[in-house]
Amino acid sequence: MTLPTEAECSRLIRIQEGELDLQLHYNEIGAGAETVIMLHGSGPGASGWANFNRNIEPLVDADYRVILMDCPGWSKSDPVVCTGSRSELNARALKGLMDALKIERAHLIGNSMGAHSVTAFALANPTRIGKLVLMGGGTGGPSQFVPMPTEGIKLLQALYRDPSIENLKRMMAVFVYDASSLTEELFQARLDNMLQRREHLDNFVKSLAANPRQFTDYGPRLSEISAPTLVIWGRDDRFVPMDIGLRLLWGMPNAELHVFNKCGHWAQWEHARKFNAMVLDFLRD
Repeated sequence: MTLPTEAECSRLIRIQEGELDLQLHYNEIGAGAETVIMLHGSGPGASGWANFNRNIEPLVDADYRVILMDCPGWSKSDPVVCTGSRSELNARALKGLMDALKIERAHLIGNSMGAHSVTAFALANPTRIGKLVLMGGGTGGPSQFVPMPTEGIKLLQALYRDPSIENLKRMMAVFVYDASSLTEELFQARLDNMLQRREHLDNFVKSLAANPRQFTDYGPRLSEISAPTLVIWGRDDRFVPMDIGLRLLWGMPNAELHVFNKCGHWAQWEHARKFNAMVLDFLRD
């Protein structure tokens, strides 16, 4: 199929879930019987489309309905200050979206913060999940080998506080393994997206001040998630170290792990072709 533009598949919806009452933005492509929902990471200017636009077409061609949810506080979704668990806030937003769209069950793909949020959703709603794909995240807690916060997280937080093109390039230089693949056009598009909603940046800083530990450590509860899970990591991830992926593999009874060589924190973008084939094979198996 010819992939629609972001604007052509852009949607807004009002959700109400517990104390949440807000407008969410999402993109929807395809109309298959099974639904795949993708949750993006926490970088400034991130969105479902920016994170996953290289991964949509193969899923739609394989007859999946694909939904990219923009989490509260990102892109065109409503702003929010999170004083508790960001993982659980996003999980509640996801439940609200699925309820509003009358989706009883979905396969979930999460990158970084999105992976944390998928784990939180799976623990709270075990009957609503099919298969899970977690990249560069899934549980909080410290690395056993790398000082925390990591180099990448420090650069990410600096960018939130001073959203300049220079700070963006510093962060992106360690975000991927090979920064030569990043174009000036990509940098400018990401910066423009960040500055369109300056309140999102300010609210993220306020959230960190209210609760520095935004992402819950689900390590002790991972054994509760019985869904088939594909964990994908970059060997050279300088944001979330690879031993966190090993924690997921150890804790989740039906998880498998794939590690990409020469790969940073953006596996689905850096190794899109292999990533897409691997995910399709996993979902179909």
